[in-house]
Amino acid sequence: MRIQRIEKVIRENFAPLQALEIEDESHQHAGRQGQESHFKILAVSSKFSGISRVQRQRQLNNLLQSEFDLGMHALSMRLLTPEEFEKQTGRFQTPNCQGKQQS
Repeated sequence: MRIQRIEKVIRENFAPLQALEIEDESHQHAGRQGQESHFKILAVSSKFSGISRVQRQRQLNNLLQSEFDLGMHALSMRLLTPEEFEKQTGRFQTPNCQGKQQS
């Protein structure tokens, strides 16, 4: 399953992790149910220290390129240092995309 492959890549490249949440949101998108195409990731690691948010996202996108090649369509991510994670408030919400089903 794609979610296990994503988790493996993150654990291998960003350990030690203080937190890791990966959620398959494909069911919320029209025509994507069961396709493992839309994911949301929250990862907290000291390995993100000194790296801009854009660089963190590029790094993870590059590591997951094979998943995009195999049909992953969208990836929302929040990649934080432990200090940033402590300061955050509220739940990580993904943006609506065209075709998102309303609850």
